[in-house]
Amino acid sequence: MEALLGEILARDAGVSGQVPERLAAAMRHGALGGGKRLRPFLVLESAALFGPPPAGAAEVAAGLECVHCYSLIHDDLPAMDDDDLRRGRPTVHKAFDEASAILAGDALLTLAFGLTAGATGLSDAARLALVSRLAQDAGAVGMVGGQALDLAAEAEDSLTEAQIARIQSMKTGALIAYACEAGAILMDAPAADRQRLRRYGEIIGLAFQLADDLLDETADAATLGKAAGKDRERGKKTLPALYGQDWTRQRLAALVQEAETVLAPYGEAGALLVETARYIAGRDR
Repeated sequence: MEALLGEILARDAGVSGQVPERLAAAMRHGALGGGKRLRPFLVLESAALFGPPPAGAAEVAAGLECVHCYSLIHDDLPAMDDDDLRRGRPTVHKAFDEASAILAGDALLTLAFGLTAGATGLSDAARLALVSRLAQDAGAVGMVGGQALDLAAEAEDSLTEAQIARIQSMKTGALIAYACEAGAILMDAPAADRQRLRRYGEIIGLAFQLADDLLDETADAATLGKAAGKDRERGKKTLPALYGQDWTRQRLAALVQEAETVLAPYGEAGALLVETARYIAGRDR
């Protein structure tokens, strides 16, 4: 995926000379040079449940990663989470400036929809469904709305588990759920499979955020590649802060079991996605 993103950015954000050089460089800084690439992996592996994915599956996966990278660039801004480090390097607004960071994020977001709409080897119905679902999960009822709720929650004295879960399901879970459902969509799989894989994505999205919040309390900046302990400093409400580390680890184990149950109909074909759920719940960085 790193190589494909590099090729896409060289093609669409630099070599033609039409994109301003500083903007192209900021886009590359925000999209390349590390990252788990979890979301594109989930797109491709979910699609593989139904047979060999078409070439366009990689374009859909790359489009999703562009959305994710844009969100990180904007989240790191002083008006948002105000982070200086991302993936062990200066954040885009630190390496360049705030205006360049905003524009780089904007450009990656719009590039994502172009990649998704233009994905080759997909049915017209699949491309339309992917664009529609991505717009929903990345927008005001998904990731963007979750970020808005997360920022507003910093001023609250306390939040319930349900309120925290809603924030997490939108801010983090929506794009992960999209990644899993997208694999079924691009393969023109039945609606039941779309729903099953979306549920799997919702489960591991919650596990991802729980593990991330736990790491924020237990790991150091060198391990994370970004500042540690910032959630508590900013007054962010998390489930580990509400219930403690032991409860969080037990909840993560339960989520892995639920993911296994959801994937059971796929048998051995779903083994790698089961291992992915285990990895997400037990990750140390």
